[in-house]
Amino acid sequence: MSLFRSLFASLKFNPAFGFFLIFFFGIPRFAAVLWANQAADYRYVSLVFVAMWILPLILLNRSGRHEIGLKRPAKNLWIYLALPLGILFSAFVWFAGERLYGAEISNWYVYISQSYVFPTAPTDAQEYFMYFLIFAGTSMVFSPIGEEILYRGMIHRCFSEKYGVKKASYIDNWAFALTHLAHFGIIFNAGQWEVLWVPALIWVALMSRAARIFSGCRNGSGSVWTAVIAHAGFNLAMTYFIFYHIMTPVS
Repeated sequence: MSLFRSLFASLKFNPAFGFFLIFFFGIPRFAAVLWANQAADYRYVSLVFVAMWILPLILLNRSGRHEIGLKRPAKNLWIYLALPLGILFSAFVWFAGERLYGAEISNWYVYISQSYVFPTAPTDAQEYFMYFLIFAGTSMVFSPIGEEILYRGMIHRCFSEKYGVKKASYIDNWAFALTHLAHFGIIFNAGQWEVLWVPALIWVALMSRAARIFSGCRNGSGSVWTAVIAHAGFNLAMTYFIFYHIMTPVS
């Protein structure tokens, strides 16, 4: 039984298609994030994430969407575990950055905080909190849905039949982690680009571990949506630490 719509019936879930998806989405997403870090313009990044959202709607029939995990979780326990798991690991990532690099640009969350540009400077704590809600809400929707559908959904399915769930998870996790070098590792600082080699390696290792948590939620529940919830929790906590522990809150 084909999992693809009739127009795309010639496509198959296999490693060749998996690597195609990794590069087809990874390269423009990487470039878009680098541009956003330089120009503080995240429009193109958002477009890439939206394209990830709609990919299975375009290519797959209902059975295909269920096959990649776009369905109700089989074990509801993971719905309750996913959010705190994402939050706790994001707290660990913040703690590691603080202990290793403090307020230096080599701290991943410090660098990422520089991309948080407000339309107008907040004048009081309430307005500052409103900005936090806007940034947190955006970060909890666009990348978690797009990336989890792509990496833990489409790409994972491309490798799982041939290599099994465990090896497929390693592949989609590392593909996910390496794309995050655009967020930190390759940095734009003082008007020029540079690579922070050791912090970048630590950051990629942390992102690979985060991806393993997202995969654990997805594989445990049989649903991509628990991975989305865990990823959203990670981004929520990251935004909190940036707003209230790295940036200076308005009182």
